[in-house]
Amino acid sequence: MRVALVHDWLTGTRGGEKVLLEMVRLLPDSEVFTLFRFPGSAPPEVEARPVHTTFLQRLVSPRTGYRKLLPLYPLAAETWDLSGFDLVLSSSHCVAKNARAPRGVPHLCYCHTPVRYLHDQFDAYFEGRPAVRLLARAARAPLAAWDVRTASRVDAFAANSQTVRARIERTWGRDAAVVPPPVDVDFHTPSPSPRRREGFLLVSAFVPYKRIPDALEAARRGRLPLTLAGSGPDAPRLRRLAGETVRVLDTPSDEELRELYRGAEAVLMPGEEDFGIVPVEAQACGTPVIALGRGGATETVVDGVTGVLYPGPGPDGLLAAIDRFRTLRFNPDDALRNAARFSRESFRRNLLAWLREALAGLGRDELAARLPREADANAGTRTTET
Repeated sequence: MRVALVHDWLTGTRGGEKVLLEMVRLLPDSEVFTLFRFPGSAPPEVEARPVHTTFLQRLVSPRTGYRKLLPLYPLAAETWDLSGFDLVLSSSHCVAKNARAPRGVPHLCYCHTPVRYLHDQFDAYFEGRPAVRLLARAARAPLAAWDVRTASRVDAFAANSQTVRARIERTWGRDAAVVPPPVDVDFHTPSPSPRRREGFLLVSAFVPYKRIPDALEAARRGRLPLTLAGSGPDAPRLRRLAGETVRVLDTPSDEELRELYRGAEAVLMPGEEDFGIVPVEAQACGTPVIALGRGGATETVVDGVTGVLYPGPGPDGLLAAIDRFRTLRFNPDDALRNAARFSRESFRRNLLAWLREALAGLGRDELAARLPREADANAGTRTTET
């Protein structure tokens, strides 16, 4: 079965690209369609597939960036030619779900979130950037209208969390199945030898809606050792805000990040996440999580067992949660069991079940029958990884 995998853009390997990677592994006769790509930035198995871009490819580069081209995304998305495929499967947090499938071809969408900065998270996304906020506000209304109108191009949705499922219903008036994204719990494991855990860790993209300044202020007030790991456009501001107990690490490797997880007293997550892979990676390393009790954290962190959830954003709430954390005892085995729920094997099993159910619901049992069996999919992935 020929499958068109539509993904917003390929500029790095984050949670969305890890979902795409599992889709590529699961569906061997697939090709990738994306707005633009930075060659070498995606997982090698994705790069090895035919990757089709749009005219935006000529306008972007790692140096010039791509966010300023947002008003052109709808036009570019209309140019994807998906003829000749049996199924369109989009992996979308922006415009991939707006792809137009040929007549008679099902379009199923795995949605990481409706576009945050077009809908209910506009203010949080552009906090601290007044000039960009002004320009974005001017473009917001027509883009949001197009986004809502073209949601009808999707025959069935899956969301990565209950939080996103509710957001899909609010934004587009559509229901969605819930298929949590994959986390590599085979790579993220506890330290093979006992080690002392010291300090707190925050792993994040450096963007305003992650609420990283809450953690920096808490570290300043409490004289807390904190490692801030990641990258993004908010990096200069965050470096200025970082106090003397904070160290900032720019884009650690996967191996370096695993060691950071293993050595941290706890991982902090002060912002609301759609799902949040970082808390699961931390728990897979046996590390508890202190997180804002909103969004995906309520689905991945067990309060009082694998971490601490606190009710309201801000440094005061975070400091109170750290105080509570220090009164509790955590068993790393509880964290490992919780993280195992989100393994890649679980994702493949749940994704296949959703694909079959969605296609059957559309009366396309002949396509559902051509999907790989679960055992075949898992065996193929193991072969790839060895």
